[in-house]
Amino acid sequence: MQWYPIWPPATPPVALDLEAAARAYAYPPDPPDDWWLRANMVSTADGAAVGPDGITRRISSDADRDLLALLRALADVVVVGYSTARIEGYGPERVRPEHLRLRKDAGQPPAAAIAVVSSSLNIDLDAPLFTEAENRTILLTTSDAPAERLREASRRSTVDVAIAGTGRVDPVAAVAALVERGHRRLLCEGGPRWLTSVVAAGALDELCLTISPLLLGGGEFRMLGPAPLADPHRMRLAGICSDGESLFVRYLLGNRPANTSSRSNDTGSSSWA
Repeated sequence: MQWYPIWPPATPPVALDLEAAARAYAYPPDPPDDWWLRANMVSTADGAAVGPDGITRRISSDADRDLLALLRALADVVVVGYSTARIEGYGPERVRPEHLRLRKDAGQPPAAAIAVVSSSLNIDLDAPLFTEAENRTILLTTSDAPAERLREASRRSTVDVAIAGTGRVDPVAAVAALVERGHRRLLCEGGPRWLTSVVAAGALDELCLTISPLLLGGGEFRMLGPAPLADPHRMRLAGICSDGESLFVRYLLGNRPANTSSRSNDTGSSSWA
């Protein structure tokens, strides 16, 4: 067992070092099948994935939100279930000025695309998420979605409809649709049911987890949905750091062959600054 002591705690918490974090969280340059899917989630120390008001901001922190903005800036596309997008108030992706150089150097457009997962298409197509984004918002849905809603979505010039399965959106088909659109660096932000299906399908390569120093109690949502996985998915620690309060952990799932020698952040301890 190896310990990564952090003592005495930093007061106040140290700020994120942008250059160091960008290196630590860089996508692998040669991922298997030419794509890489990571998830970014936050959880309290007792396992709650949302606060008492049902959103993540209450259990997040400035450093966690800084990291979230960076991970979005590194991604080609952000994938999220519609219920989570609605509850969390998702809008068009806006890249912070300090991240624009990262995207330019990587040959990416100014902002990541947003891909919304919805099998029922019970969605508000007039919301800014669908009408005001720099890139067309991708709508991942099914071939048997309600026909009228599917036609309406397909008519919208600001929406890119991608059929990815029947009955329920299939994570493997969804990834294939995103890769076909030129997106290799994929970032999943939940929600719990969608992330559970991604894990169960063996499509998740990496989990970026913020452990918030809070005890919430109660029966709040966990990061995965209520249905248990058929088999436990073992992860391998790839990196850990702290701002003096929260822990920021990277795990690799190892579901697909991966060239881990290209990782820029070996297992060990580090800090933001």
